[in-house]
Amino acid sequence: MRRILFGFLVCMLCACGKKSPNNPAISESKGPDQVNLGNFSVSLAVKDLEESRAFYEKLGFREVTPPEAKNWAIMQSETATIGLFQGMFERNILTFNPGWDRATNTLPEFEDVRELQARFKEKGISLMLETDPNGTGAAHVLLEDPDGNQILIDQHVPKPVK
Repeated sequence: MRRILFGFLVCMLCACGKKSPNNPAISESKGPDQVNLGNFSVSLAVKDLEESRAFYEKLGFREVTPPEAKNWAIMQSETATIGLFQGMFERNILTFNPGWDRATNTLPEFEDVRELQARFKEKGISLMLETDPNGTGAAHVLLEDPDGNQILIDQHVPKPVK
């Protein structure tokens, strides 16, 4: 019975993730309320960078850290990206990078962090950290969900020219 129930739950989860006109949350059409936050990763606050790096390598992640990194590493698997950060912040953070694809290539078009900030404010979302709305370079904003989970929108590339 447990196997049947587990199989049913797996099928339901897979069906919920499929693109469908009946499921607007995952539709490819871009409506006025749809927000593109950019490439997603989880930023983990780690105690020992080398120990954490070795652990995630055992799980199949490979390191894709740029040479200038100090006290942090970026790890990727086939389907996930995580950042390991030693001594940089206290808690784990959900991170989105507008303007980047998964390989940190700059996208020709994307929603700038300042546009996202304005949309968040219009929707009544409080920001813990704001950026200069008139800026054009790299910038970030920080917000918290209702459970206290921090969300960093961290744009590393200049505002796209439109």
